[in-house]
Amino acid sequence: MALTLEDRLAITELIALHGHLVDEGELDRLTEVFTPDVEYDLTDFGQGTLTGLTQLTDAALALGAANPVAHHVTNVVIEELADGRIRARSKGLGIKADGSCGSVTYVDTVVRVGAGWRIARRRVEARRVPLNGLTPGTSAPL
Repeated sequence: MALTLEDRLAITELIALHGHLVDEGELDRLTEVFTPDVEYDLTDFGQGTLTGLTQLTDAALALGAANPVAHHVTNVVIEELADGRIRARSKGLGIKADGSCGSVTYVDTVVRVGAGWRIARRRVEARRVPLNGLTPGTSAPL
C-alpha cells in the first residue's frame, strides 16, 4: 500500500486532533482519534498500559487538574509498515497550569478503519535527558 499525500495529511491531522479534544475536555470525541480497543502505553510514567477508551477517559478524569492545560504536537514522521499499518512518531509538549513544560515522544500505530485513520496503539515516551542519555565517547547505534 502506498500512502497518498491525502493519507499523510489525514494521519498528521489525526495526531493533532488528540490535543485539541483533550484540552477542550471533549473526551467523548476520542473515538475520532483512537480505535475502541486502543492500547495507550504509559509504562514510561509508571502507569502501565491502558486498554480501551473507557480506561483512557477514566485515567484522564482521575488525573484531573494534574493534566496539562495544553498539548502541542510537532515533528510528525510517518512510516508505512509491511502489514498495512502505519507507524507515526511525533514530539509532544505538555504545558501545565503552573507554566511548567514537559516533552514526550509519541509512537503510534495507526490503522485504517471504516471511518478513516485511527490510532490503535500509542506509546508515550518521556523525554528526560538531552540526547537520550548519549555521553561523550559513545555513539548512537546505526
